[in-house]
Amino acid sequence: MTYKQAQAARVRGLIQAGAIFNGDPGGGLFNQTPYPFVLQDAGNNLFAPSRQAVRDYMRENKIAWWHGDLTGHTLSSQVACLNHLFPVREDRQAVLALVRQVCPAITDVLRIESDPYRPAFIQFEATSDADHLNEIVTTRGQHCTSLDALILGVHRDGRRILFPIEWKYVEVYGNENKADGTRGATRRARYTSLIDRSAQLNSTCPGTCYFEPFYQLMRQTLWAEEQIAHRDKETVQADDFIHVHVIPSGNRQLLYKRYPGGQGMEMTWRGCLRDQGKYVVIDPGALIAPLSGGPHDALFRYLDARYG
Repeated sequence: MTYKQAQAARVRGLIQAGAIFNGDPGGGLFNQTPYPFVLQDAGNNLFAPSRQAVRDYMRENKIAWWHGDLTGHTLSSQVACLNHLFPVREDRQAVLALVRQVCPAITDVLRIESDPYRPAFIQFEATSDADHLNEIVTTRGQHCTSLDALILGVHRDGRRILFPIEWKYVEVYGNENKADGTRGATRRARYTSLIDRSAQLNSTCPGTCYFEPFYQLMRQTLWAEEQIAHRDKETVQADDFIHVHVIPSGNRQLLYKRYPGGQGMEMTWRGCLRDQGKYVVIDPGALIAPLSGGPHDALFRYLDARYG
């Protein structure tokens, strides 16, 4: 059984038990087809105390939802990211505790002021103020490089560190080369010069980075580098970055797929990087471990029951 199949079965059991999802019976539609792990009321897909606040945040900040609206699909990684991080976004100490799971040298976190509506210590579907990646469109969450989440930390040496977060759940990827065809030519025109001058991506990157999930990681790396290079013109200003890849350790189909070089996902991507310390893979349970037993224990217990 794949990780995705196991998670779908887990959710079906929670639905049948009437737990977690406010009694939602499932059987909701996804792409016009009913599935037992899709909720009939998409609102039940969110941690209840944050449900309305999430919707307000997305609407007021003009952020596009995956597939156009909040989904009832319980295996959505966008929903998983929001469920794990949104409820703590206004709690400075909680966010600091999370980011220290990635980099213990962080001593503070800063409010991300580029959200017009209710800026806090975590931003979702983050983009730059200006287009630095030749993408033309900068609509948050749609048709441009957007980060699932973003934290701005202060290192003990005084540097401001960006933490771009890419959140995975049940994703697996095929072998589509995104450099092929007309659209591939457009992508190469956008990113080739940026890759060539990148301080983090090495010369092996072009042979890897147009295949998922590396295509996403490449663009996010370039985003962070360009955000820092243009910091004098950006609301969010930083001196360095650490790229955080949140992946459930059980998703072996993503982590251990063998790529042409014979290695799994993490080592394949590390082969494209110059500074290994700027890329961290972490299980979501390890990331949120500091929430257990504290003010956010109810959230921790919800996440543990729902996602395992």
